[in-house]
Amino acid sequence: MTGLKIVKRVIGEVQTNCYFVVNEENNKALIIDPAGDIPADSADYIIKKCEELKITPVAVLLTHGHFDHTGAVGGLKEKLNIAIYAGEDEKPVLSDPSVNGLYLFASEAVRRGARPVEADFWLRDGETISPCGFPVKIIATPGHTVGGICYYIESENVLFSGDVLFENSFGRTDLPTGDQNALSNSIINKLFVLPEQTKVYPGHGGSTSIKYEKKNNPIYNY
Repeated sequence: MTGLKIVKRVIGEVQTNCYFVVNEENNKALIIDPAGDIPADSADYIIKKCEELKITPVAVLLTHGHFDHTGAVGGLKEKLNIAIYAGEDEKPVLSDPSVNGLYLFASEAVRRGARPVEADFWLRDGETISPCGFPVKIIATPGHTVGGICYYIESENVLFSGDVLFENSFGRTDLPTGDQNALSNSIINKLFVLPEQTKVYPGHGGSTSIKYEKKNNPIYNY
């Protein structure tokens, strides 16, 4: 396809990348990892950005269940009745505040405003979805969390990697359900096999590419 636009906004106390992935042929958009801010629900901010961009959000895609990637989900569901997508193995992370970091790291303001997160569609490895008019492939990438997934738009050579793969770095594995061996396997055997020209949009920090990370990422040392 042609006419794919990606807009990034950094939201929340953990500086999470929230992406608006827009099909410019119909102005429909995916919202990837809608972070929560203080007050906890930043849904109004995200909706305002959609209005400014003149786009219609049709789905929320979650890379994983940590609180800093899901804070606005409840508000978006309530205000827009929008469909929520997440990895099927991520259910225990999304549902348990002692696992998803809410009780461990979030400020009191965020904890007070937090809402339960439940997906409408639970995704499997290798599945393809098209809620916005272009195909998005699901790549299961456990390690940072047990059910984390990446979203790959093959036609555009674009990958949304959540907290699995960063520029010159990779996700931590010392939180509940984390697993260093699983993370290394996910990156090396699931992501580094993608075309080298694939541009990577991570959950924090700047964008990178598969080619660059294959040459420079320290994951090979773990």
